[in-house]
Amino acid sequence: MAEETWQPARLIPTSGISGPDEQETRATSALLAVLPIVRDFTAALLRPFGAPSGAIETFIEVPLLHGDRRTIRPDGLIQITRGAKSWTTLVEVKTGNNDLSRDQVESYLDVAKDNGFDAVLTISNQISPAAGIHPVDVDKRKLRKVALHHVSWAEIVSAAVLQRVHRGVADPEQAWILAELIRYLEHPRSGALDFTDMGGSWVPVRESVLAGTLRASDKSAAEVVSRWDQLLRFAALRLERDLGSGVQIALSRKEQADPAARAAALTSELVTKGTLSGTLRVPNTVGDLMVTADLRTGRCTIEVDVAAPGDGRPVTRVNWLVRQLADANDAVRIDAYSHMARTSVSGLLKAVRDDPAVLLSDPKVDLRRFRIAAASQLGTKRGVGRGSFIDSILAAIDGYYQTVLQGIRPWVPKAPQLPKAGAALAAAGIDTTVLPAERIDTDDMREESNRPHDPERSSATEADEPSDAEPSEDAHAPLISWEEQQDGIREERSAGLPADDDTFDSPTL
Repeated sequence: MAEETWQPARLIPTSGISGPDEQETRATSALLAVLPIVRDFTAALLRPFGAPSGAIETFIEVPLLHGDRRTIRPDGLIQITRGAKSWTTLVEVKTGNNDLSRDQVESYLDVAKDNGFDAVLTISNQISPAAGIHPVDVDKRKLRKVALHHVSWAEIVSAAVLQRVHRGVADPEQAWILAELIRYLEHPRSGALDFTDMGGSWVPVRESVLAGTLRASDKSAAEVVSRWDQLLRFAALRLERDLGSGVQIALSRKEQADPAARAAALTSELVTKGTLSGTLRVPNTVGDLMVTADLRTGRCTIEVDVAAPGDGRPVTRVNWLVRQLADANDAVRIDAYSHMARTSVSGLLKAVRDDPAVLLSDPKVDLRRFRIAAASQLGTKRGVGRGSFIDSILAAIDGYYQTVLQGIRPWVPKAPQLPKAGAALAAAGIDTTVLPAERIDTDDMREESNRPHDPERSSATEADEPSDAEPSEDAHAPLISWEEQQDGIREERSAGLPADDDTFDSPTL
């Protein structure tokens, strides 16, 4: 048998998984077995839930007595001990398309309370829109003494990749073990799935939006809004995994405090405008990435607001932006907003590259900010693949970030310049003639060294003078195709496992 056909041995094999129950048990055991070994990964995963540092013990299918003396077996249990104190959480796991149920989660909350445990941690492919928001609405009275946390499999894989690839694991054996966990969870048979479905209500809701018959009271609208929030969170996780930097959904304080208010606002937007929108925040970028999916027009629009430079002529401010959009598509639209103006002046990037004055309604206008927008075709299918809504959104976000957002740096004022020595003194009528060497004593030298320098007025010329051309009319950008990004997403899904020795190093024994 040729070596290229041999199957390498894996620490956590995917072969032999016979059904959903075994898939769930194996995923639980694989994850919990890694936690006591790779401490950096464990801290990144559990610290947000209040877990302390200490000795870690993990168990699966622990028999525990419920209130009526019947025995129940949670999928797992994690106990961290530090000195005389311990932190214990029950673990409930779902894989594949199985969702968490309210009754089961509440029963585990009761068991945790009866046994004096601190928390219940649920794991499934359901993605919370933000930290601290659980996908299952439970009786709040059961949370008085026991905390309830949730993490999706996508978040677990993202945390593992961040630790393994970007932050690093010092011990080579631990690095290899974490890589094996990543390989397992990224395999389709593990049951740890990406976000792949907009739900059963997607098609009827989309049709109702087109017909204008959707109402805020429709339960199907609430389901689509929930799926949209999950899609945004999944897009943030994908970016986070690739960038090695935390990406979050930007929420207002009101939305963070009351998730129901956000859901109601999104539902109202879907009913009245036929759009779904959200904002992603990537650290150290020039602005938040705004995403809008218009189901009526079939367009996905990605935008970012950029503050204009605080000095320089208007044409110079436009050129400052255009120089940073070297990789952007010609069909990207730029809106220029001036001080106290009610409307913007728009132009396609291709036209602005040829003539910056396209964005100037007046040569002396005080530009304050720009909005850079790219519109692309929106998919309609509920699943994944060519023509799907999910992949069209992911491709648009990835393509926009790569060609537009990551290349823009915020404007920084020029540092104050020290003037050349002597100019200010001469202008003030102070004699700057150098004394003969024999007449200069130590005090004179010290006084001379402490004198202030001259300011110098440098007449920096600015290129590309604004012309007297008439301002252009508002332009609607043509659609941009993100085919390269969509092909990458399809290859990522079809690959199953990363190639050996390409992503992860072998252990050094």
